[in-house]
Amino acid sequence: MTMQERRPRDRGPKGRGLDDAALAAVRELLGARERRRDLLIEFLHLIQDRYGCLSAAHLRALAEDMRLSQAEVYEVATFYDHFDVVKEGEAKPAPLTIRVCDSVSCMMAGAETLLAQLQAVADPTAIRVVRAPCMGRCAGAPAARIGNREVDQATAKSLLGMAGAGQTDVLVPDHVGLEAYRREGGYRLLQQVRDGALTTDAIIAMLGDAGLRGLGGAGFPAGKKWQFVRSYPGPRLMSINGDEGEPGTFKDRIYLEKDPHRTFEGALIAAHAVEAERIYFYMRDEYPAVLAILRAEIAALEAAGIAKPGFIELRRGAGAYICGEESAMLESIEGRRGMPRHRPPYIAEVGLFGRPTLNHNVETLWWIRDIIEKGAEWFAAQGKPGHPGIRSWSVSGRVKNPGVKLAPAGVTVRELIEDHCGGMADGHEFKAYLPGGASGGILPASMGDIPLDFGGELAKQGAFVGSHAVVVFSQVDNIKDVTLNLMKFFKHESCGKCTPCREGTEKLVTLLKEEGPLPENDIRDLETVMRDSSICGLGQAAPNPVNHLLTHFRSDL
Repeated sequence: MTMQERRPRDRGPKGRGLDDAALAAVRELLGARERRRDLLIEFLHLIQDRYGCLSAAHLRALAEDMRLSQAEVYEVATFYDHFDVVKEGEAKPAPLTIRVCDSVSCMMAGAETLLAQLQAVADPTAIRVVRAPCMGRCAGAPAARIGNREVDQATAKSLLGMAGAGQTDVLVPDHVGLEAYRREGGYRLLQQVRDGALTTDAIIAMLGDAGLRGLGGAGFPAGKKWQFVRSYPGPRLMSINGDEGEPGTFKDRIYLEKDPHRTFEGALIAAHAVEAERIYFYMRDEYPAVLAILRAEIAALEAAGIAKPGFIELRRGAGAYICGEESAMLESIEGRRGMPRHRPPYIAEVGLFGRPTLNHNVETLWWIRDIIEKGAEWFAAQGKPGHPGIRSWSVSGRVKNPGVKLAPAGVTVRELIEDHCGGMADGHEFKAYLPGGASGGILPASMGDIPLDFGGELAKQGAFVGSHAVVVFSQVDNIKDVTLNLMKFFKHESCGKCTPCREGTEKLVTLLKEEGPLPENDIRDLETVMRDSSICGLGQAAPNPVNHLLTHFRSDL
C-alpha cells in the first residue's frame, strides 16, 4: 500500500461549526455588555432564560463571541443544575419546569407523593417535573417551584392549574424598601462611618465584644476576619455569600424578603472598613423573589447616591450547593465551575481575582447595625451564659409552628420546640434532630438539652450547629431513611474534584441501600478517609449522619 493510499480521506473541518444565526442571536442578547471571562455564567443565564435551554449552537456562538474555547464554556454550563445543555439531535426540555424539593424536611411532608402525582398527570411535552434540592421553603414543606414562582404546601396541589393559566412569574413579597428604611434611621450609621465619626478600629472592637461570629456555618469571629483582610495590601474586594443551600436552612431568605437594607448597610460598613473596591453579592438561583428584590434595591441605592453605580454587583448562582463553600463561590463569581480551592492561601489573602477578600453571609451582616447602635453589651447579653449573642434558627420538621425563630445562642433544641414552636405536632413524639442541617449530624432526643452553639458539648458529640438549621424528627421517622436522604444529597452535590468525597459519598449511598446488616467496618474506613482527605467541608462532614446512625440509632437498622 502506498503512502497516498494510507492517508485518511479529507472529511472537512473538524469540530462543531459556527452557526451564523446563533452567533447573531447571542450578540443581540448580550448587547453592549463587556465580554469579560467572569461574566460567563451571567451570559449562560441570559441564554437559558431566553430560549429555555443551552443549545450546542448557542454554546458554540458564545465561545466565539467571548473568545473562549468550547471546552471552557461547556465545562461550566454542564456543572450547574439549572442549565439545560442540549446537544445536536436531542430534544429540548419542555417549555415549563416544575421542581419539587426532595430534601429531608419535604420528604417528611410528602414530597414523594406530590412528585408522583404531578408526574402522573403532567403532559411531558408541555411540563417537565423534576427533583430538586432544598429550596429554602422548609417551613411550608413540601415545597415546589413552577417556572420562577415559588410555592409551598398551601398551593402545591394547584401547580398544574397555575401552569395552565400562565402564572409563572416571580411573586415579590412586600418588603422594607429604601425610603421606608431611611425613615427609620437607615444609613445614618453608614454616613457616620464614612464621615469618620466611627473608626474602623472602634467597630472591630465592638464586634469582638459582642461575640459576633460568621453565621453561615463556620462561626469565625467577624472582627478578626476584618483584621486579617486589612492586614494584606490592597486592592481588596468583598463578597456576600447568599448561597443558602444547606438543607433545612431558610433564615437568609426571610431576612432579604423582609428587610434587605439591613444587610446592605452592614455590607457597606464592612466594605468601608476593609477599603474594598467592590462588593460581589452571590445569590442562589433558587430564590427568584430575593433576586428581584436585590436588583431593585441595588438600583435604588445607586439612584440615591448611597452606593456608586457598579459598586454592588449582583451575581446569580445556577444550582450548586458546593458554592456555599467560600472559595468555590469565588470560583463561580470568576465564571468557572464551583470547585473549592486548596488552602492555604486563604481568601483573606488571595481571594477573588487574586485579591484579599472579605466574605460574609447575609445574617452576619444583618446584625452589624444593631450591634453598633445598641451596643456590644446588648447583643452579647441576648445569649445564654457563656454563649453571647442572639441567633436566627431555621426550624422545620415535626413541630407545630415551624419557621425562623429568634432565640439565644446556647438555646437547646427542647427549648426551641417547646418555647418557640408550640411543641411537637399533634400525635408526634420527639425522637431526633439535626442541630445544623444535613452536615451537622443527627442526635437523639436524649441529647435534646445540649446547648446549641459553636464548639462545646455539641462538638464533643461529633455534631455542629453550622447554619443553625434545626430539623426535628418523631417516632414515625426511620433515621436510616433520613440518613439515606442526606447522603443522596451529598452524592449529588459533590463537585467531584477530590476522590475521597466523590467516591465516598457514592459508596455510602450504595451501602445504605443494601438489604441486610450494614458493613460497619467498611463504613468506618470510608468515614476516616473522607474526613482526613477531602479538600473541603462537604466531604469532611458528609459522613456525620452515617456516624450518628450507627452510634445512636441502631434500632432503626
